[in-house]
Amino acid sequence: MNQSKDVDSRFSSSLELEVSRIYADADAEVKSAGPVCLSSGKCCRFKEYDHTLFISSMEAAVLLKHAPHYDKPTNPGFCPFQKENLCTAREPRPLGCRIYFCDPAYQGKMVELSEKYTRKLKDLADEKQLPWHYAPLHHFLDNPENAVAL
Repeated sequence: MNQSKDVDSRFSSSLELEVSRIYADADAEVKSAGPVCLSSGKCCRFKEYDHTLFISSMEAAVLLKHAPHYDKPTNPGFCPFQKENLCTAREPRPLGCRIYFCDPAYQGKMVELSEKYTRKLKDLADEKQLPWHYAPLHHFLDNPENAVAL
């Protein structure tokens, strides 16, 4: 069971499709850059590795619509979708999850891609005249009513 009942029902499928296209473009660029993933799960253990995952309200709406059930309140020290070092919300995962890799050889490219695709999400919000709300993942997980405001 997913948490979709908590997400603003006005979230449009066309907006979701546009967010998904941005994700697909980012995924292609990440793949082209070739970062190595050892499935260590470090990317999801935020406190342990001094990492904070920020997402936009549009991304939160996509994630919450399709992600598996999680318990609230969440613990900001780790991602509730990580199970045995793997992501259980792989398809709807936000941009930061798509771009973040621990591979030291990829760090510069990661920053570049993060800035590029966050800008594309921001431009989409501006184009659709949506407020830009950018906050840590757990803010939206614990307050799904903030996921999107159309």
